[in-house]
Amino acid sequence: MAGLSLKCGDCGVLLKSTEEAREHAELTSHSNFFESTEAVLNIVCTTCGKPCRSKTESDLHTKRTGHTDFVDKTLESAKPISMEVPKPDAELDEHADTSHSSQLEEMIVPEVDKKLLEELESMGFSLARATRALHFSGNASVEAAVNWVVEHEDDPEIDQMPLVPANTKVEAPKPTLTPEEVKLKAQELRERARKKKEEEEKQREREREKERIRIGKELLEAKRIEEEQERKRLIALRKAEKEEEQRAREKIRQKLEEDKAERRRRLGLPPEDPAAAKPSAPVVQEKKTSLPIRPATKAEQMRECLRSLKQNHKEDDTKVKRAFQTLLTYIGNVAKNPSEEKFRKIRTTNPSFQERVGSLKGGIEFLELCGFEKIDEGEFLFLARDKVEMAVLNSAGSELDSAIKNPYFGIL
Repeated sequence: MAGLSLKCGDCGVLLKSTEEAREHAELTSHSNFFESTEAVLNIVCTTCGKPCRSKTESDLHTKRTGHTDFVDKTLESAKPISMEVPKPDAELDEHADTSHSSQLEEMIVPEVDKKLLEELESMGFSLARATRALHFSGNASVEAAVNWVVEHEDDPEIDQMPLVPANTKVEAPKPTLTPEEVKLKAQELRERARKKKEEEEKQREREREKERIRIGKELLEAKRIEEEQERKRLIALRKAEKEEEQRAREKIRQKLEEDKAERRRRLGLPPEDPAAAKPSAPVVQEKKTSLPIRPATKAEQMRECLRSLKQNHKEDDTKVKRAFQTLLTYIGNVAKNPSEEKFRKIRTTNPSFQERVGSLKGGIEFLELCGFEKIDEGEFLFLARDKVEMAVLNSAGSELDSAIKNPYFGIL
């Protein structure tokens, strides 16, 4: 069977023709070639048409271009290899084919001297600029690369990674600066890069300082607005308390007048003449004092919650007192036995709880102010052991006790 390729006996690479074998021998100095029945792989990229001779080459092509679809045309292109020297016409045709394939050849980053590249990077040059300088200066020396940078510093693409066709060779231009001038220019470039970096860092620091100032102003404004709203809320709350107390006193006074008139009637005495009635004592105006602005305390929030509960259910005073007593029992059990989980966990679906507390608007909210949290999608109210605060529980107990014993608490 005729051979389908030439195989290098020194390195094992497969070659398609005698021309490729000759070029391989010139590049590697290998001279041991023989015919092989193995066909040279021909994996073609369906996106750009680039042929690849090995899986490694196709993987490299995918990594560089992102193309992933390949077609194996090894059997289609496999043909017996000819050991004859090609004729001149064939050479022209092959040259034309090579020119055509070179047009399709992809652009790659050229290889440069790694040692020279490290030296340039240590001098402060970027990777792209150092690579471009070494490539176009022919990898001659650091001085030649610096000389090229100095001459092309104003090029718009100087900081872009160079891309050249594969196997492209660029001759090194002769440096136009002396070594002393090159060193001075390199020092100047490093100094310029350092100053630019310092200026950028200062600019970033100024921006950060502006951002800190802006955030600080926003926080102060938000705090001022919150304090103003809290001050207005406290004023309204105290005004409502005074009005409620005034109405309660007026109601008691009317009740006393009615009792007095009833006693006179029973004793057969004439009704008291309103004109001769003792003038009521003048209302003493309370001296207004400026109060410091402060956020509402837990005790105030609890008192307001209990007042709202009584106002919402003022038609059923017995039910309200029972709710207050039940809440006081819950709080007292936790305060006496903070480590017992059974006192810190309440099932909200329990009929007794619903009847006494859960069905009244404000009952569950009061327990949440004491530290209880809803868990298991609201099925339980739970107070974690590490969140038990005796001061909060004592305040809650005091507010509940006051609400139970004070007959005028939330009366109007």
